[in-house]
Amino acid sequence: MSTPTLNWTYKSFEELSKLELYTILRLRSEVFVVEQHCNYQDVDGKDLKCHHLMAWDGDNLVAYTRIVPPGVSFTEASIGRVLSNSRYRGIGAGITLMEKSIEKVYETHGKRPIRIGAQLYLKKFYEGFGFVKDSEEYLEDEIPHIEMVLA
Repeated sequence: MSTPTLNWTYKSFEELSKLELYTILRLRSEVFVVEQHCNYQDVDGKDLKCHHLMAWDGDNLVAYTRIVPPGVSFTEASIGRVLSNSRYRGIGAGITLMEKSIEKVYETHGKRPIRIGAQLYLKKFYEGFGFVKDSEEYLEDEIPHIEMVLA
């Protein structure tokens, strides 16, 4: 696949169209429930309070995160539901997604620490952006996780 030119959008929940919301929820289900075999409550009420960063290739959602305000998941602002579409992996969208997510947290919530709940196997990926381990390992939905902070 040639590297597509991605269209990045950043919207509050209220700004999302019905089709955008459907596409987000579908891809989250595809990645977290089907691909990772994880039975969990994805629609957890937090989306309503979050901003949503999306990378599009035409009508295809390539990569996504939700930017969580302070006090919703953690005391600090957070980046959650980090994912890339399996059909687009290997083009660097995940790296750009995290770079843009960090920028959007700072723009939206100020330049303060960011805390994430990271799947343990992605520890090195997040360390590449300056996140450091800040908790013991724990199981979330039967998947090993750690908390990490970008100071």
